Amino acid sequence: MTLSLIIFLLSVISFPRFSVSSSTSEFLYSGCTQQRYTPNSAYESNLDSLLTSLVNSATYSSYNNFTIVGSTPQDVVYGLYQCRGDLAMPDCATCVARAVTRAGDLCRETCGGAVQLDGCFVKYDNATFLGVEDKTVVLKQCGPSVGYNPDAMGSRDAVLAGLAGSGGNFRVGGSGGVRGVAQCSGDLSSGECEDCVSEAISRLKSDCGTADYGDMFLGKCYARYSTGGAHHESKAHGKAHHMLFHKEGQKTFAIIIGSLAGVAILIIFLAFLSKICGRQGK
Repeated sequence: MTLSLIIFLLSVISFPRFSVSSSTSEFLYSGCTQQRYTPNSAYESNLDSLLTSLVNSATYSSYNNFTIVGSTPQDVVYGLYQCRGDLAMPDCATCVARAVTRAGDLCRETCGGAVQLDGCFVKYDNATFLGVEDKTVVLKQCGPSVGYNPDAMGSRDAVLAGLAGSGGNFRVGGSGGVRGVAQCSGDLSSGECEDCVSEAISRLKSDCGTADYGDMFLGKCYARYSTGGAHHESKAHGKAHHMLFHKEGQKTFAIIIGSLAGVAILIIFLAFLSKICGRQGK
């Protein structure tokens, strides 16, 4: 059995590749305006153009906003998307496309809609909201209380303080077993971002208390933390994220080991046949 044949046998086996990026499409919240547009109207045409622009732009940029101007002021539509700061561009594009599809399903024929998935945010409306700070609470989630632990709470407060003072649109931090992440919408100024994140963090601390994880989403920013429980993996990215990684990793490892064992058996079998054929040829 030659080395080249062994390499060929290994190469034709398709080893599965697992991914934990599926949590980026986890649905978190949505909202729709009450005002509706007329089907087949100029506004619907402009909205379709806007949503197409959002999806296309997400293939090369993690944030963008668009304004589609109509023939009348009533036909103008504004929109933006924002991907989580650590998302690769292919994942960003996939997430935005899913969010746009979800918005179309949930906010059918309404002038405005917003969808937040774990990995991205999409919003559009006929009333301008671009560059406007919004600290309205749109989603709050607190995990179960784990009781007051001075070390854990101290680490959590240190992580949240670091997020509040680190600056930038996307912020991550960690201390001990605590991980945190915060992000602002890209249309906010640095001062508005700082103000929004500080508000989200303040609400997290007051509303979630000694919870093992907390998510606070405001209109234009969010802050999240995990103390290492079952809610988030390394950067507070999604419920059962760590569990998914662990189980899929075990499954992949087992399949690879099984595949390698199959290759070994196949090599032995071919060697046996080669030896038999060699004897018959003599």
